[in-house]
Amino acid sequence: MSIQRLSHIGICVNNLEQSKQFYCEVFGFEQVAELELPDNPSSNTLLELPATHIQAAFLERDGTRLELLYYKTPGQEPVDVKKMNQTGITHLSFRVQQMDDVIAAVEGAGGSYLAQTNVDNPDFMMRACFMLDPNGVRIELLEAPGDPNLLPGQS
Repeated sequence: MSIQRLSHIGICVNNLEQSKQFYCEVFGFEQVAELELPDNPSSNTLLELPATHIQAAFLERDGTRLELLYYKTPGQEPVDVKKMNQTGITHLSFRVQQMDDVIAAVEGAGGSYLAQTNVDNPDFMMRACFMLDPNGVRIELLEAPGDPNLLPGQS
């Protein structure tokens, strides 16, 4: 068995253009590909959905790819914001500088600031909060001094 790399993280979106703009303008992703898959048996089988017609955009930053999936058919099913203790993927996290500026940019691009999550932790010399992207996906912002490749609290 040989795992070559993480391919991508998929996010179902309710507006492809708004979501591309959000991740590219606010978080510095670049679009690397776009794909349209009209109804075909292979996609329907793989996705376990009937009569799918998908538009997708692949975005990349720091070697990580996001696949934004917009379902023309059968459409999107809205869900409540995922709680942090629900199993599965809970959030995306970004190390930032000038967190207040990033919060303003997220809100300006259709996201939401979850002010009740804002913490300033002097023990780890960091500040953190959660935002929601335009689709309700949680995004953690971490502001900490030092090397952004290290975890907060590491020197």
